[in-house]
Amino acid sequence: MDTVQAAAPAPAIQDAARPGGDRAAAIEAVRIRLGQLGDTGDGARQRAEHLVDLATRYGSHPFTTLEEARHLLGVDRPAFAALLGLFHRVPELSTAVQRGPQGKYWTNTILPLERTGALDAAVHGRPAFPYSVGLYPGPTCMFRCHFCVRVTGARYETSALKAGNAMFASVIDEVPETQPSTVYFSGGLEPLTNPGLGELAARGGRRGLDMTLYTNAYALTDRTLERQPGLWSLHAIRTSLYGLSDEEYEATTTKPRAFGRVRENLGAYMERRAEHGAPTRLGLNYIILPGRADRLMDLVDFVAGLDERSPGRPLDFVTVREDYSGRDDGRLAADERARLRDALRDFTAYARERTPSLHIDLGYALESLRSGVDARLPRITPAAMRGSAHPQIAVQVDLLGDVYLYRESGFPGLAGADRYIAGRVTPDRSLHDVVRAFVESNPHIEPRPGDEFFLDGFDQVVTARLNQMEQDVADGWGAYRGLLGADAPA
Repeated sequence: MDTVQAAAPAPAIQDAARPGGDRAAAIEAVRIRLGQLGDTGDGARQRAEHLVDLATRYGSHPFTTLEEARHLLGVDRPAFAALLGLFHRVPELSTAVQRGPQGKYWTNTILPLERTGALDAAVHGRPAFPYSVGLYPGPTCMFRCHFCVRVTGARYETSALKAGNAMFASVIDEVPETQPSTVYFSGGLEPLTNPGLGELAARGGRRGLDMTLYTNAYALTDRTLERQPGLWSLHAIRTSLYGLSDEEYEATTTKPRAFGRVRENLGAYMERRAEHGAPTRLGLNYIILPGRADRLMDLVDFVAGLDERSPGRPLDFVTVREDYSGRDDGRLAADERARLRDALRDFTAYARERTPSLHIDLGYALESLRSGVDARLPRITPAAMRGSAHPQIAVQVDLLGDVYLYRESGFPGLAGADRYIAGRVTPDRSLHDVVRAFVESNPHIEPRPGDEFFLDGFDQVVTARLNQMEQDVADGWGAYRGLLGADAPA
């Protein structure tokens, strides 16, 4: 095949699912590609149209089932099977899906999971060491955030720390060498309230694990770093930012003067990091609360102020998410959507100017919104929850060794959360043992109203993907389930 001729249509195909993409050019490019594959017969142009429409659909609606896609195209099963075969012979179409307005679902979550085999393990009920393991080591938290599901006053006893940290160490030790990014520290409660966290981080570092700490940074002080030098072994620290003033922080966390302390801790940490030459990445997670989209410009100024504390080693990343709580359909009102879209565009432009090295991750929905496409998150209801959950993909382990199936269920005393405990890690029972026993028991947890709030955004996406895959298999499309699989080009 003439490589120049083969390469010529690629950009038009790869941009087919992008907002404002040239559909006619994409169709013509696919028609040329089909000709190179030997498909020059009757209906070749219509097949090219269908392939472009298929890429466009999955680029904007990633959880579409194949039967739904077939009906949208209006073709019979033999014709659709032929289209699916052609789709996978034109790799630029897979790229087009990933570049679509909902491409973050594919690139951030679905395809990385596909490449590990974790999704297939969950669909087919095969035990596997989890792709993601959250260790929840914090015995308490100094904040009481209004959106947090934590039961007021609930905490773990200090007496649980010694055995709990030994248990966490055993989990770190059993992580397969092929999964260096599996473990992270989060909560639940605040991880830095555990005085043994540094030793656990150092243990993971010695094993070559890239471990991330999710923290509110209130306790990320010089004294903490002196007492727990193992914290320098972390791959990354991601700080949840609850406002940009003491007043906003107190309104969210009920803690007076917390913002000033967190800001000072972050600045001092950046100075110490530069002095140590530590490779640990530092970033922020900022939730846009209702009515605060205009604060995004102030967020850039806040980051720039931190960078002044360490000019040679600035802040590494910011993740920005929208607060969709209270919106039953996951959709923003039209006027709010327009304001947020404009704010996101101004924010990213200002950040490029003022903090050019800063990596900004807008996540699943906000990236779409910035591109001018309506943003809607998957909304898993109890009826759509999986009775077996997905422990091959993600579990969370608390200080007692209890293995929770959803990320928002690992809080002490949370009503109903105990139903989503797969088992307990003990000196005689490893995490892999717990997962294997749970999966092999062919579990079915009957969801109840309100259980959907145990799922965070990641759990929602994983559940939507698994449900899609299972439906495709049930509909007889097992060979192509989910459209893109582990062989999709990165």
